[in-house]
Amino acid sequence: MLSFVFRRFISMVVTLWLIITLTFFLMHAVPGSPFEKDGKGLNEAVAANLNAYYNLDKPLLVQYGLYLKQLVQFDLGPSIANSSDTVNKMIARGFPVSFQLGIVAILFAVVTGIALGVVAALRHNRLIDYFAMVVAVIGISVPSFVVASLLIKYLAVEWKLLPTATWGTWAHVIMPALALAFSPIAIIARLTRTNMLEVLTQDFIETARAKGLSPATIVFKHALRNAILPVVTLLGTLIANVLTGSFVIEKIFAIPGMGKYFVAGINNRDYSVIMGTTVFYSALLIFMIFVVDVLYGIIDPRIKFHGKESQG
Repeated sequence: MLSFVFRRFISMVVTLWLIITLTFFLMHAVPGSPFEKDGKGLNEAVAANLNAYYNLDKPLLVQYGLYLKQLVQFDLGPSIANSSDTVNKMIARGFPVSFQLGIVAILFAVVTGIALGVVAALRHNRLIDYFAMVVAVIGISVPSFVVASLLIKYLAVEWKLLPTATWGTWAHVIMPALALAFSPIAIIARLTRTNMLEVLTQDFIETARAKGLSPATIVFKHALRNAILPVVTLLGTLIANVLTGSFVIEKIFAIPGMGKYFVAGINNRDYSVIMGTTVFYSALLIFMIFVVDVLYGIIDPRIKFHGKESQG
C-alpha cells in the first residue's frame, strides 16, 4: 500500500508539473498584453514599469523559473487586474462557494444516478426502465447551460419556487446543483444499469438466491457492490467535469465562486489568476483521482496494492 501511494504521489507531482508548464507557455503564446484594454495599450513608460513589477520584461524561461519558485512557497502571486488583491485570497473567498455547489451536485448525481440505474435494471424492459434511459439520453445530450436556462425559466420566473440567481441560502444552491448534476446523473444511471444487468446474471447471484437470501440482501450486498466499481472509477472524471463545468453555471447564476475569478482573469488576461486557478483545480482534481484509486481497492478486496501494478 505504501509503495502504491508513493508511486501515485510521484505520478501526481509529474502530472501537475506538466499541466503547469503547458498552461504557462500556452498562455504566454497568446498575442496581447494584460495591460491592453479594448485593443489600446498604456503609456509606454507606465507599461514598462508594470512589466518590470510583474517580471514580464524578463525572458520567458526566467519568468517560468520565478513562477515555479513562487509556487513552491504556495504563493500564487498578485492579481494583475487588481493589484490590491492576491490569487490566494481570491481562492480563499471563491473556493468554499464552488466546493459547496460541487459537493451537492456530486452527491445528488451519485445517489440519483445509482438509484435510477438499479431500479431500471431490476425492472428491465418495463416502463421505469424506459423512463430512466430517456432521462439518461436527454442528460447526456443537453448541455448544462441549457438545463440551467430551463430551470431559471420555469422554477424561478414562471413558478417562482426558487430565487433566480446570486448566493446566500440553500435555496440558491438547488438550481445550479441540479444543472450541474443532470449530465452526471445520466452517465451514472446508464453505467449502473448496464453493470447491474450483467452482475445479476452471474453464478454467485444464483447461489445467493438458492441460499434463500432476501432480494434486498442480494441486490445491495452482492450485486450493487460489484456493479458500482466502474462508477467509482468514473468519479474522478465526473468530479473534474462538475468542477470545471461550474465555471459556466456560476456565471449564469451570478455565484461568487471560483468561476467568477477565472472568467474575469481570462477577460483581463490576468496571468496570475489564470495560472493560479488552473494550478489549484489541477492539484485538487489529481488528488481526487488518487482518492478514487484508493477507494477502488477498499470497495473491492480482491484488488491488492503491491509490486509494480495492482493485481486483481
